Amino acid sequence: MLELSNFYIDGRWTPSASTASHTLIDATTEQPFGTVALAGKAEVDAAVAAAKRAFPAWAANDPADRIALVRRIHDIYAGRSEEMARVISQEMGAPIELARARQAAAGLRHMTSFLTAMEHFDFVRPLGPHAPDDRILMQPIGVVGLITPWNWPMSQVALKVIPALLAGCTMVLKPSELAPLSSNLLAEIIHEAGAPAGVFNLVQGDGATAGARLVEHPDVAMISFTGSTRAGASIMRGAADSFKRVALELGGKGANLIFADADEDAVARGVRQCFINSGQNCNAPTRMLVERSVYETAVDKARAAASAIAVGPSSAEGAHMGPVISKGQFDKIQDLIDTGIREGARLVAGGTGLPAGFNRGYFVQPTVFADVDNDMTIAREEIFGPVLSIIPFADEEEAVAIANDTRYGLTNYVQSGDGARRNRLARLLRSGMVEMNGQPRGAGSPFGGVGHSGGAREGGIWGLEEYMTVKSVSGWSS
Repeated sequence: MLELSNFYIDGRWTPSASTASHTLIDATTEQPFGTVALAGKAEVDAAVAAAKRAFPAWAANDPADRIALVRRIHDIYAGRSEEMARVISQEMGAPIELARARQAAAGLRHMTSFLTAMEHFDFVRPLGPHAPDDRILMQPIGVVGLITPWNWPMSQVALKVIPALLAGCTMVLKPSELAPLSSNLLAEIIHEAGAPAGVFNLVQGDGATAGARLVEHPDVAMISFTGSTRAGASIMRGAADSFKRVALELGGKGANLIFADADEDAVARGVRQCFINSGQNCNAPTRMLVERSVYETAVDKARAAASAIAVGPSSAEGAHMGPVISKGQFDKIQDLIDTGIREGARLVAGGTGLPAGFNRGYFVQPTVFADVDNDMTIAREEIFGPVLSIIPFADEEEAVAIANDTRYGLTNYVQSGDGARRNRLARLLRSGMVEMNGQPRGAGSPFGGVGHSGGAREGGIWGLEEYMTVKSVSGWSS
């Protein structure tokens, strides 16, 4: 049995003084494979104190030195990328091919993107020609608490740790206790890269104890959190008394608007994008809105695409869908599928229960509902599993109304051959991101939403600026 009993604090691996622990469960077999110690208040306080001591020197460090550290982290990470892929697959159930190509690789992509952003980043900026002696200084905010989820562990960790390092912040990272292995490995990499003691600290723990202490700690200047909308609301309340900056990347219920002039692969592409990572994605296009003239054809295509998705163990090679992370997640998804059936949606693929050939593991059938009304539970709640809802619309106006009828606002999608229409819809859809015709957003594009999806912007220049304060200065000597 694997045992994670040390935290990385002040440049050293420190044994946990807490007796609390969490049992790690293999999502494929439902069998325990290890335990992780859960930090108490004292360990969080020690990590924050180390970060506070390290902050003045790190903030004053030449940005070139910070860039050099991140480059070393990148190179060491690249050499251990297969190891990273395997621990991610083990901890959260991603099929090994997905873990290699997308999960572990995301860490490297984000490092490269932030290093590119630093090439064009000005820490000292002129205000404008009307005030030649004024300057705007971009300065690190201070000690930051980073709370990350289990579904894309290294993607989300890299989107926080790397820009915080480059900005000149020191930090305490608390990853999800459901996926602790990848962050432990990253701590080893950062240590090997030569990060000064106290700049990066890692405490494993749960949200109720370690997370809450980070949020309320008076010496933490900022909390960056990725997770559920419910937890995000709790963090905002907990941070209020200390007037922290709070950056939240929360849930989503993305709409994928498919018009009659969309390309032939639009429906199947939408199904695949909804089900990647077993549907455990905040930006998944879980509501497929289809123009009525091609609606039944789209339903048939979605059924065929879902039925073609193979399901298999995390450790097996190949392009298949793995299990969801836990029994709690499995049970929640099963309940929502059952709710969809009871509320009158037409089940066209999948359904409740394990896929054929499985008698254990947290495997969910790739599930598609048609004739969904946007007031149904499956159209309102973030399911976080491989469940797609198809909704018809008559015209652009109705499509936008349905898409925007949600408390969330993370990512929406548009499929149409009409460029002018795509541009109109991109302006009208209420979300932080819009992706069109299957084209992914470019490197350095900010990731984040509006409304109950949070207001953070992660990635590129915007991701760097999240960890900085703006200071305006007059009388600057040139």
